[in-house]
Amino acid sequence: MSNRQRLLRSLPAVAASAALPLAVAAHPADAVSGISVSTNGSTVSVVTSACTQVGGSWGNASLLTSNQTSFAQGRQAALTGTASLQSAAWSDVSPGTYTVIVVCSNGNTAGSQSVIVSAPTPTPTATATPSPSRGVMGGMGGGTKDYGTVTLVAGGVLAGAGAIAAGWFLRRRSKPYRL
Repeated sequence: MSNRQRLLRSLPAVAASAALPLAVAAHPADAVSGISVSTNGSTVSVVTSACTQVGGSWGNASLLTSNQTSFAQGRQAALTGTASLQSAAWSDVSPGTYTVIVVCSNGNTAGSQSVIVSAPTPTPTATATPSPSRGVMGGMGGGTKDYGTVTLVAGGVLAGAGAIAAGWFLRRRSKPYRL
């Protein structure tokens, strides 16, 4: 088989492999979204630059739950802004998955995008506890009570007597014939 025939046989495979990245990179026209949706707590907002003002209106945006299917069923908000940027927002949105659709005043759909609203995380609260007025009293004995000199001397005598008794017991044990 000549090199020319091999080249002609491999040409369709080479063409297909060259076209594959282009096909993967290309999106259908309706999948391209001209909107940007974001959440902040229980507020959902949408921003677009795709709409033009017609009759004093930029258009409307609709927030749809998972069981709503048309633009008219959702919570609607009017777009506000300038010629370069329009936006709408919804507050007090409960947690869940939503779809935001923007329809310009000329009837064109600027785009749609799904968004997930998370449940708010509770904010930890700090409780103040009063600190001791004199601080912590370190040393021998309790941390906050002063036992006095008599108590400390009595404790020292008991500890010394215990040490002497332990020494006497150990000495007597090593030499059983002595007292």
